[in-house]
Amino acid sequence: MPSIEKLLSTIKQINPDADTDMVRLAYEFAATAHKDQKRASGEPYIIHPLATAQTLAEMKLDTNIIIAGLLHDIHEDTPVTLEEIAKNFGEEASSMVAGVTKLGHIKYRGVERYIENLRKMFVAMANDVRVIIIKFADRLHNLKTLEHLPEAKRYRIALESLEIFAPIANRLGMGDMKGQLEDLSFKYIKPEDYARVSEIARKKYEESKHLLEKMRKQTEAELIKAGIKVVSFHGRIKFLYSLYKKLLRHNNDINKIYDLVAMRVIVEDVGDCYAALGVIHKLWRPLKGRIKDYMAQPKPNGYQSLHTTVFGLEGQITEFQIRTLKMHEEAEFGIAAHWNYDENGSTIPDKKLTWVKELASLQKEMMQEVKDLEGLKLDVFQGRIFVFTPKGDVIDLPEDSTPVDFAYSIHTEVGNKCVGARINDQLFSLDTRLKSGDVLEIITDKNRKGPSTDWLKFVKTSQARNRIKSYAKQSIAGWFKTKILPEKMFKKES
Repeated sequence: MPSIEKLLSTIKQINPDADTDMVRLAYEFAATAHKDQKRASGEPYIIHPLATAQTLAEMKLDTNIIIAGLLHDIHEDTPVTLEEIAKNFGEEASSMVAGVTKLGHIKYRGVERYIENLRKMFVAMANDVRVIIIKFADRLHNLKTLEHLPEAKRYRIALESLEIFAPIANRLGMGDMKGQLEDLSFKYIKPEDYARVSEIARKKYEESKHLLEKMRKQTEAELIKAGIKVVSFHGRIKFLYSLYKKLLRHNNDINKIYDLVAMRVIVEDVGDCYAALGVIHKLWRPLKGRIKDYMAQPKPNGYQSLHTTVFGLEGQITEFQIRTLKMHEEAEFGIAAHWNYDENGSTIPDKKLTWVKELASLQKEMMQEVKDLEGLKLDVFQGRIFVFTPKGDVIDLPEDSTPVDFAYSIHTEVGNKCVGARINDQLFSLDTRLKSGDVLEIITDKNRKGPSTDWLKFVKTSQARNRIKSYAKQSIAGWFKTKILPEKMFKKES
């Protein structure tokens, strides 16, 4: 059960210099405002904003965001105004509360209303991404207490969390939040699969935990012996929904899942990461093709780490993830890590939010043809890959994108004039599925009039689809004007 004392203790543990007096005042202010309200469980309503603030504190966020978390429902659910919040807790907290309020309750009550709420979400993210972080914490507690709601409502909330909230958390690099949102939703969306996968994971972990602990101790001893300072060394159990999706790809064979429990090695600097990789490979034989350097080539959401899979004790196949503490916090908290410990606020590099700003500006164009839930799964909700131009620039695309998607992400004219692709110095057709790390050069023909509507069968990005459709419409309109209208205009009356 969340409490103000637990919240203040968490804040002090993470940041002893934090101004907890203002946090306590915010709690008392919220408790008074919500005093006559109850949750569906019958508990006092203040439990919900307290739980939201507790999640934000555990993400190591600054007190301004935690205060906004405590106050996030006040403006919408009580007579308290934003001006009163600003007067008591500052303009910044009031602005965040206003942002959360504008999002409203995102619900499946007709596609049009839902699309409008999604638009609000994207615009809010572009204005202040902290608003969506508070919304995630709010949603997390709602998912943890879904059992008190009617079955249909439970399913709806779980579905939108799985389909919309979790992918956005992933896109923001918030790995832990994504995993929690998915697992809590999975329980209500597919209860039988949830129970089955839980049991598979439990049995496999019980079988291997003693060997894994021996491996951990042996590996840590070798790292220390090599002069590498180990900040932290622990196991990470895979989230259930992620395991479920992987099992589907491997015909439910748990023995083909090598990262059910991954060993996380946290060291001081980048040099120690590569040194640790060498020690681990000296101690345990690596599997061919299973070494991934996400430090040299980070994932599109900013994730950085070294991954390797090895044959351990008694042939136990085990994955190691090696990273610095900063990389670890960014992997767990993503964009939220920019406010860790920082009482004065923080700025985020523009490139971190480029996709959010583009989405906010393009949202009308991207959503105008949405007719159902499946249509809402836009580029932002898909897995991502990163592909390189010949000059080394990184282009971020949805999974299964093609050279045509890549071409339109460079420039509309490059897309309109493309005729072929050179991928890793080999020629491929325009419908080839790209993979992360591919180096791609687009071959164009200046005499080509425009794109083919056949490309709509395989392109993945909204940008490519919209450009192809736009050109097709212009072409039809132009043909109509030159071929049909003149005849009608000059046809003699009978």
